[in-house]
This record gives sequence, structure tokens and C-alpha cells, in this order.
Amino acid sequence: MAATQTATGRVVVVGTAGHVDHGKSALVRALTGTDPDRLAEEKARGLTIDLGFAWRPLPGGAILSLVDVPGHEDFIRNMLAGAGGVDAALLVVAADEGPMPQTREHLAILDLLGIAHGVTVLTKADLVDRDWLALVRNDVRSLVGRTGLAGAPMVAVSALRGDGIDALIEAIEAMLADVPPAADHARPRLSVDRAFSLAGFGTVVTGTLRDGAVRPGDTLVLLPDGVRVRVRGVQAHGRAVAAARPGTRTAINLVGVDANAVTRGTVVAAPGAYRPTQLVDATLRLLPDAPAPLAHDARIHVFHGAAEIPGHVRIIGRRAIGPGDTGPAQIRFDRPAVMVGGDRFVLRQPSPPRTIGGGTVLDAHPSGRRRRFRPQVAARFAALASGDPATVVWHMLAAHEPCPGDALTAADTGVEPDARERALTALAEGGRVVRLGAMWMTDAGWHNVRRRMEGVLTRYHGRFPLRLGPPLEELREQVGLGSDAFPAAIDRAVAEGWLVRTGDTVHHADHAVRFSDGDGAAAAALLARFRAEPFKGPSRKAAEDAVGRAVLSALIDRGDLVQVAPDVLFDAQGYAELRAGVLSHLAEHPQITVGDLRDRFETSRKYALAILEHLDRIRVTRRVGDARVRMGAAETDADAPVRAAS
Repeated sequence: MAATQTATGRVVVVGTAGHVDHGKSALVRALTGTDPDRLAEEKARGLTIDLGFAWRPLPGGAILSLVDVPGHEDFIRNMLAGAGGVDAALLVVAADEGPMPQTREHLAILDLLGIAHGVTVLTKADLVDRDWLALVRNDVRSLVGRTGLAGAPMVAVSALRGDGIDALIEAIEAMLADVPPAADHARPRLSVDRAFSLAGFGTVVTGTLRDGAVRPGDTLVLLPDGVRVRVRGVQAHGRAVAAARPGTRTAINLVGVDANAVTRGTVVAAPGAYRPTQLVDATLRLLPDAPAPLAHDARIHVFHGAAEIPGHVRIIGRRAIGPGDTGPAQIRFDRPAVMVGGDRFVLRQPSPPRTIGGGTVLDAHPSGRRRRFRPQVAARFAALASGDPATVVWHMLAAHEPCPGDALTAADTGVEPDARERALTALAEGGRVVRLGAMWMTDAGWHNVRRRMEGVLTRYHGRFPLRLGPPLEELREQVGLGSDAFPAAIDRAVAEGWLVRTGDTVHHADHAVRFSDGDGAAAAALLARFRAEPFKGPSRKAAEDAVGRAVLSALIDRGDLVQVAPDVLFDAQGYAELRAGVLSHLAEHPQITVGDLRDRFETSRKYALAILEHLDRIRVTRRVGDARVRMGAAETDADAPVRAAS
């Protein structure tokens, strides 16, 4: 690979298309001076068999990168491998023959792939007179009028004599000015159309680079197998470059894989940017001349990028898709494919082999098989097909909620990060999505979470009427939310007013502990005993013997009693006075001891120690030696040994 240079000038990849013997390869030679037929068999037979490549700079500074494809129907699979990587097309029609079968098939393929920029070239114009040429012009204009190339400029040439080549170059340059620049999303991928070994360098792969740049030294991955490789060098148009840019025909010298292990259609990509899939949601379009409707569970071959992937189609919402019609479907592949939301592909029936239609990927990683005749499934497909970022994001989120916003990758949704963030913001402002911490959920998803939470609480309150409610962790496990979303879900439920949180316990706002007449009388009697001796009331065991475990737990849950140690309880008022007394003492003195508290409230050491240890645990006080200080209070130098030992 020669001396490194920085690629200059915009590059646009243009593919030829047209019937066999209509002069595509001769046209490429006339435009570039390069013979695209590289195989000995091609030269011997005078017939293009596989893809050929050539390039030339244009007068305005852009670089025309040409992919020459075979026109014979026997090599249509090679044509499809090349067409999957072009941005524009030269539709070649021989003036002495006019449109032929492969003209129509190639044109249909370009249209299915969304190629909307091109030039129609009438070759061999020197072999016909003006009247005949005018008839052919009309035929071709009528043919392309129903496709994305409608209105494309038409130039008559003689590749062998050079007639019209300058005019064709002008038309190409004008056309290329309308082709949108290649997107750079910093996640490069290249669908390999050639892999070979070069003496002194090793494995080289070629294809059209999409979505990001590739540089020498980069680590990439071969998908779907996941083999990691290193980039030894990069070439564009025959020269080594410091970086290959998106939209460029690129040759990459790889270290870490044998050329024989890289098949056509392998995707070279940035690690972690893409996930192989064997199931996609898609919109399909059948060609008007398809021989029959596409039936549910039909066997098909999908051509995507340079790959050919067999599979089966699941028609959604109907029995079949008829010729000329469009419809939603899932495609189940026989082996993993690498696809992105928004990608286009071509469909062929395997027997007899024929191009029958194409489609667009709506969801590259659907959550599973769709129920074919459910209205909501059809609605989802229609929403994804709309292309509206907010609509797409909402429905993609609905399939994977709750999830971080950045988990809705452009590789899955087809919506780029900036547009995704704008969509999430607009949806949140409209109440269509809910943010739970770093996680997102649709409004419908939140409604379902709330319904599950309320169901858990209703069952719990019915089963344990004397308990305030379930612990938070028990609620989380039964609702099925992850720890990354659950705390925010609790906060939202509290803010909405239907959930109450008390410490680590939650309950429905309408729930209150209600005692039977007998239990109520026993509870009242017990509380009276605590209030009679607020600073040294009955032990927990004595209280439980008096009212039973369930009633005692209810009194603690609803705050009538406060448990500060395993066997030490205070009534709420007594606890409040003890806590206030500690803080009052510390406001007047630097510290408080067990004896200070015992004497102040005429209680026992057991109860004074229990309340101080409780206040230590809840970080109101902190132990320093045998005394307590207010948490956060300044410490003296004499405290240093205590700090070091603690």
C-alpha cells in the first residue's frame, strides 16, 4: 500500500446498471481509462461476471467512484452485491436495442434500494439514426418515470468513439451535486464485497464504508462471527490514506484473520456498535410484475449490502402481500445478519430465482415474534413506518422499557442520537413518556407499573390488615422493576399521591390499620400503660403478651410506639420528649452521658442507654468515649484517641 495521503474532494459511489452487452464496462473504460473486467474469464468471454471498480476525479474536484456490475441474469446475485453499496446510478441502455429484461430488473432493484439520483446513458448511439434514438429516449423515459430515477438526465454516447463522454461527465457532476453527503455517525461499517490476500500485506477486504471513518491502528470486529481484527492500512482509490471516510470505496488491510475466512457480505464494524440479528420487523413492497402474491411463511432470499441471507417471511395482518402492494412483515433469517433501522434490502424468490420486491428495516432487534392479527401489532408497524422520530422512539421504547435513553441506539431505531434526545424531551413534555432516574418508560408502561404496584398493595393489605404495608424490596420483587428504576418509581408514585412511604415500608394512601373492637380495646389499654410511664414503659415481650404480635406490630408500624432496641419501646410522645431532651441538653452542654439522661428523666440506665444508642444509629448523636456529642459538633484534641480507635 503506497505512501499515505489525506483523501481530498468529495467521493460519491456510483453503480452501473443495465442489460448484458449494453456497454456498461466499455462506458466505464471511456470515463476512467480503467478496464473494470479484472478476471481472465471475463476478458476471454467479453462478459462481465463479477463486480469491477474504477474511479476518476471530476473537473469540479469530486471523485467519481464507479462500481461496474454484470448485466447477465445468471450473475444477478453479483449485481446485487454491488448495488447495495452505491449512492447513485448510471442506467445504461443500448440505443440499438432499447430497454431489455435486465434493464427492467436492474432498474427495479435500484428503486427498491431507494437510489433516487442518477443519469440514464444511451450507449452505442453511433449505431442508430436520430429518429430511432428519439423512440428509444421515449421508451426509456416512460420506463424510469415510475421509479426514483424519474426526471434523471439522459445522455447519448458512443463509448468506443468517445462521442458524448464530455457531456456525460458534465451531467454526472451536476447530478452528484444533489446527492446528500454521506452520514458520519462515528460507528463505521463496511459490507465486504471482496476479500483477498495480497503478498507482503495479508488479508485485504473491500466495500463501501458507511457511518464512520476507519484509520490504521483501529480495532474492528467481523460480524456476525465477532472476530476482532486490527487495521494495518487503509486505501481509497488505489492510494493509502490516513483515514477512509464514509461513502468511500475502501480497501482495508486487516491483521488477525485469514482472507479465506472472510466471505462476501461479512460486515467489518466498530466493536459494540452493531448486534447481529436473526429477526427483523420490516415493511415489504412487492414489484408490480411479481409472479404471485408473497404468502405467509414463504421462503425468500434477502440481499442487504453485499450479503445474501436466506430466510422466511411472516406476513403481519393479512394472508399475503400482492404484486404492487406494500405490507408489514417479520423476516426470520437462517443465519445472523447485521442490519440497522432504516436499511433497505431486496427480496428474491429462490425457485425459480427472480427479484420480487424489497423492503425497509423498521426494527433490527424486535422483542420476539409478533401476533400476526392483533390490531396493536399492526398499529406499531404503521407507526415505525411513519419515520417520525417521536413516534419511532415511543414505539421502540415500548418494546424495551424501561431502559436508558441511549440504549435506543440509532443502529436499532434508525433515529440518530440528537433526534432521539429531542424526541424524548418532546414526549416527556407531552406526558407520553416518563423518566425514572436514568431510565425511560412510556406512559402506557408507567400505567402498567402503577397497576402492578397497586395490585401488590391491595393483596398485601387484604392479607395483613394490621400491617402498614410491605417492605420496599418485597414490592420491587413482585412488581419486577430493576433497582435502577425502582427508587424513582416510588418517588413518582408518592408525588402522584396514591402511595405513602414510611421508612422502608410503603402502603396505599387509602390504607389505614383498623382494629377489631377487642383488639382496639387491648391496644388502647396498652398505650395507656406506656403513657402512664412514658420513660420506662413495658418491655416488648410484656407488650406482645398484652395485645399479641400482630397488634403490637401494627402499633409500631403506624407510629403509636417506637422501638429503639429489641426489647425497649416508648410511646410516640415519650420518645419525642426523650429525643428533645437529649438535644436540649446538648444545646447547653458539650456532651451527654447515660447518667445525665437517666437523671433528667428519672428512668433506668437500660432505657437511657437504649435511647442514646438509637440516636447514634440514626446519626443524631455520636459516641465519644463514655459520652455522646451532637453529630457534626466540633471535636477537641482530647477526642483524637477516641477517633483513632473507632
